[in-house]
Amino acid sequence: MPVCRVNTVGFSKQLILVFFRMVTGVIFRIHDAELERVPQQGPLILVANHVNILEIPVIYTRLQPRDLHGLVLSTRWKNPLLAWGLDVSGSIPLERGGINLDAMRRALDVLKDDGMLIIAPEGTRSGSGVLQAGHPGIVPLALKSGAALLPVGYYGSERYRENLVHLRRTDFYLAVGRPFRLASPAGGVTREVRQQMVDEVMYQLAGILPEPYRGNYADVDRATQKYLVF
Repeated sequence: MPVCRVNTVGFSKQLILVFFRMVTGVIFRIHDAELERVPQQGPLILVANHVNILEIPVIYTRLQPRDLHGLVLSTRWKNPLLAWGLDVSGSIPLERGGINLDAMRRALDVLKDDGMLIIAPEGTRSGSGVLQAGHPGIVPLALKSGAALLPVGYYGSERYRENLVHLRRTDFYLAVGRPFRLASPAGGVTREVRQQMVDEVMYQLAGILPEPYRGNYADVDRATQKYLVF
């Protein structure tokens, strides 16, 4: 019986991969050469910007065979078909504004098993691709797990709807930075320090994006890197 279940899950996953790779390949011309810089082993937290919903299937399918687990708003599970896809792809439900202890535990388990997570500190889609302020929820996860963080940026896809209406494909670019870890400050991690830490993380993300997309973090020269270890 367990063998049948594993086979069913494996088939469902392959179905999702084929479908999303085909759909995103029709909508976009995907420039993903830099994804070769993503390590194939070891616990890793990808820190990404959040432009629109289609970036998730793009990066999920292009990073295979390495699995990618995302933190997704729990409300997405209200749709049965979407819930099925999220479960098959190993997504972790996240309550907006909640304490999210269960999500933290599951995320730590993924990293403990040398898995890979993707987190968008902005917390919501920008639509424009311009960076919004980062929220510090990623900080305790990074500190507790000790996992490396790797900036991954998307740009170019913000006009895909307009292009789709005119039957044009949209150039979708992926940029990858260099890995680093967060270091615990000697004085402890206060709320103010957590925000400073996530801002330093966001500056690393801004640094791999073209200037017009840097938004809240356009002043990349102000990044101190005081909490980062490369």
